[in-house]
Amino acid sequence: MAANIEIYTWRTCPFCIRAKGLLKSKGVDFTEYSIDGDEVARDQMARRANGHRSVPQIFIDDQYIGGCDDLHALDSQGKLNPLLG
Repeated sequence: MAANIEIYTWRTCPFCIRAKGLLKSKGVDFTEYSIDGDEVARDQMARRANGHRSVPQIFIDDQYIGGCDDLHALDSQGKLNPLLG
């Protein structure tokens, strides 16, 4: 079964673009929440992301993954594909 992937982004953020590129290269669908300038949405994201306010913030099946570097580290360690389903 495919994982539920959620990513909070800003449209022009290079780290967001890089994280989405990795997910797209894996051929998985994800839900993107573009929070550009929306402080209410950013506060909601931060509550889910253990206080982290930078973007991107990534969740797989409601498990907090972290940001772009965390996503790429999981991939390098061979741990991302099993999470993606």
